[in-house]
Amino acid sequence: MLHDIVNFLLETIGSLGYIGIFALMFLESTFFPFPSEVVMIPAGYLAYKGEMNIYLIIFIGSLGSLGGALFNYYLSKLLGRKLLIKYGHYIWFDEEKLKKLESFFKSHGEISTFNGRLIPGIRQYISLPAGLSNMNIFRFSLYTTLGAGIWVAILALLGYFIGGNQELVSEYLKIITVITIITIIIISIVYMQYTKSKQR
Repeated sequence: MLHDIVNFLLETIGSLGYIGIFALMFLESTFFPFPSEVVMIPAGYLAYKGEMNIYLIIFIGSLGSLGGALFNYYLSKLLGRKLLIKYGHYIWFDEEKLKKLESFFKSHGEISTFNGRLIPGIRQYISLPAGLSNMNIFRFSLYTTLGAGIWVAILALLGYFIGGNQELVSEYLKIITVITIITIIIISIVYMQYTKSKQR
């Protein structure tokens, strides 16, 4: 079944080209439960076969991720605040907590956005608190692109070098995910230590 899904995605991406990569990565960065692995790894494999350009794949994939993130950001900014103030008490989220969230993102929005884009299950939703807290749009876009770009490049290169072997891809993807999470933890610890020393 996995083989059939991969073949279907290869055909879909191959027929839609770079527009398909952009559209699918845009969806992946919004609310659509759509893992980026099933887009970027087959795209990388198509680059290996000479049907696409690996650099363009990474660029377009990152651009699609940014587009989806901005969609969530503005949706949260325009509607989220009003909805939370009106209905937040039903989920134990009041205006005081919203102010704390704003304060947190004002101080730590960059590192939160960058790290969030690299964590599976969180990358799609990190844009929502950023929008709620009115994080600076330039900084949000910069750190979103950095985080998304790294992850997109990892997946595309994984597809490029071993995309033909699905078992090996699954094994390497697990290892890469673990390494990424450990790296994020280290970055966060260093960042916290730097912030504390700066405050002193």
